[in-house]
Amino acid sequence: MATIGKKGDGKRLGAVKGRKQVYNASTDRFIKVDPATGLFMDVKADAKPFAGVRKSKKVKKKAAAGKKAVKKKVGKKKGKKKAKR
Repeated sequence: MATIGKKGDGKRLGAVKGRKQVYNASTDRFIKVDPATGLFMDVKADAKPFAGVRKSKKVKKKAAAGKKAVKKKVGKKKGKKKAKR
């Protein structure tokens, strides 16, 4: 777990260990997961990520791939039509 600084300081030093969070695109929420068991621990009430919990690497790759697909423009193929006989 993360360590707490001075007593009453209200600050956490470092990330929470033994947990990760993944983004659920269908609900637009972050889910906290226990990596040892794979069970869901908590769901965030708003769309912001949990503070101090590491994000899954798979989420970052999927988000980057989604952005590339959106930017890609689809155009019509240009070329000569073949004459029918």
